[in-house]
Amino acid sequence: MVGIFAAVAIVLLYFGFNFLKGIDFFATTSKYYAIYENVDNLQVSNPVRVSGFAAGRVSDIRIINNEKHSVLVEIDIDSKIQLGDSTKAILDGELLGSKYILLQIGKVNTPVKPGDTIRSEAAKGMFDVLTETAQPVAGNLQSTLRKFDVAIEGLTRNSQRLDSIFAKLQKTPDILNMTLRNANGKIDVLATSFTDVSTNLSTTLTELRPVIKNFGTLSDTLKRMQLNKTIAKTQQTLTSLNETLAKLKKGDNTVSRLMTEDSLYVNLNRLIQRLDTLAKNFNNNPKHFLGPLGKSSNKIQRDRKRDAEKNKNAAKKK
Repeated sequence: MVGIFAAVAIVLLYFGFNFLKGIDFFATTSKYYAIYENVDNLQVSNPVRVSGFAAGRVSDIRIINNEKHSVLVEIDIDSKIQLGDSTKAILDGELLGSKYILLQIGKVNTPVKPGDTIRSEAAKGMFDVLTETAQPVAGNLQSTLRKFDVAIEGLTRNSQRLDSIFAKLQKTPDILNMTLRNANGKIDVLATSFTDVSTNLSTTLTELRPVIKNFGTLSDTLKRMQLNKTIAKTQQTLTSLNETLAKLKKGDNTVSRLMTEDSLYVNLNRLIQRLDTLAKNFNNNPKHFLGPLGKSSNKIQRDRKRDAEKNKNAAKKK
């Protein structure tokens, strides 16, 4: 009896221990494989989760003899869960260090059969995330420190310049005092010179007053003389113009006759009419004028009669 009780206790202990590790003896499972370069202390019986739910466990871990010495992980998953070609087995870990495999099933276009190898991926740990986040921060911090060093160097140079400026400013009051002393002496000399010049100028102006008066009198005299000459020339011009107009009014000269008689106009008008008649005859009968010695008056008359008869006959035909 004791032996039977011990055997039953051992069997119950074995099944209970495996049940606590996640092994369900009454559920059917399917085996799949995933390959990792580093399993990071993953152990057999670690859970396999789907959306936070324990859907299987790690059943075996083996080393693959290749150049990278990859690790083959065998996982048992509930056979009711369908995996596809887009499924990923992501190796992840909890905060306290225990590892598990997270299945991202995704869209099942082509189902994966039990015994096939699914795609694998290692999740980034907290230190990896911190390292990636800290790299740009460190770069920015280095650039900021460089800029700060440049600013400090600039402040140092500016402080040296300010020291030199302050040193020069300390000498400025002494130089200004010396300049004011020299200026005061020169101002006194200039004031004395200005007084002498003003006295001499006043004396000169007093002496020039009679000369200025005489010059004013002379200029007035010159103006009067020029005005008298202009008036005299104007009077002479008007006298000549009056004499010319008187001669024109008398009518005993050619210009007055042209202005008062129309005989010249009448003669010119007759001459123009005769020239017009001559031009018309030339246009109508150029042979009378352009012949070798011209034509006689009889021939001209005969030609005119012949032309008149031709014109009459042409009119009758119409």
